Amino acid sequence: MSHNVAVISATGLFTPDQSISNEELVESFNQYVDKFNSENETAIKAGDVEALTHSSVEFIEKASGIKARNVLDKDNILNPDVMVPLFPERPNEQLSIMAEIGVKACEQALAAAGRDAKDVDAILCACSNMQRAYPAVAVEIQDALGMEEAFGFDMNVACSSATFGIQTAVDYIKSGNAKSVLVVSPEITSAHLNWRDRDSHFIFGDVATAVLVEQKDIAPDTHWEILGTKLKTKFSNNIRNNFGFLNRTSPETRDNADKLFVQEGRKVFKEVVPMVATMIGDHANALDIDATGLRRLWLHQANAGMNRLIAQRVLGHEANEDESPTVLDSYANTSSAGSIIAFHSHSQDLKSGDIGLICSFGAGYSAGSVFVKKS
Repeated sequence: MSHNVAVISATGLFTPDQSISNEELVESFNQYVDKFNSENETAIKAGDVEALTHSSVEFIEKASGIKARNVLDKDNILNPDVMVPLFPERPNEQLSIMAEIGVKACEQALAAAGRDAKDVDAILCACSNMQRAYPAVAVEIQDALGMEEAFGFDMNVACSSATFGIQTAVDYIKSGNAKSVLVVSPEITSAHLNWRDRDSHFIFGDVATAVLVEQKDIAPDTHWEILGTKLKTKFSNNIRNNFGFLNRTSPETRDNADKLFVQEGRKVFKEVVPMVATMIGDHANALDIDATGLRRLWLHQANAGMNRLIAQRVLGHEANEDESPTVLDSYANTSSAGSIIAFHSHSQDLKSGDIGLICSFGAGYSAGSVFVKKS
């Protein structure tokens, strides 16, 4: 029966109006490198300090496929003396910055579906980093949207948070605990990135997405039926962020806790590609779907090379831009929001009956696959 079928009714996307090109980023980074090397010249010559190396546009684009990224505070990120976004602390009575951009994405999704926020039963804030432990950002967004009878909570599965959130929403709908659920992913990844690290300073950008998951019988005529979801986790230290409240209890880091994103990129590439490709194939087989015939793949936007190999293994041939669209070049890695941005931006042209895949993968390791069919 249709009331047991979950669908994606609509999506929303908030994009910051500030963008940093690779050229701008490299200029800023290299100014920092020159200053560091100059100030530490004696120590470098003595072998006590390692000299820093310039970055380049060519290096960034070859390593990642990224050409630009949207951010919430361009000026301070590009300032060689700062190199971190600065957000003035807001009073508790004011909407937090994470909730603010999340609300904007949710409002867009609700408007696209013609849905009143008061008719939504639950909201899940699913993203890589929460700006505080509690109260939940989801509950703050719930309050700002006027969802008086709903419930909400935060969840973090790093870059797979959105797909894990979608499965959770589907489970609520199938069990009858909700008819309409918002999954919102406000990703302020510029704040967890070390902009002074040559190997990662180019990776991330800021954004917020929202996915409205609902019972089929209350959804708009045009929607995406969720054919099946699958989640997978496997422990790995190759992508890690040690920031947390216990840092203040550690004598080693209590007074100088520089806890930011780090990764072993080559190991991640080598281990995640086969894991995700196998997971997709197994999931497709379980649903009796011919993976090679998928109309479109909306993959996690972390690395162009990874997506190319995963798509090739799934489809059986090298995918073109129509089969596996990229938003990585202009948005950079937006963590859990990446595959949702790709879906939001490149799904309108598909025809009724077309089947596609939303797939995320990242730290944990974690991976999530969501097969959908256009109504």
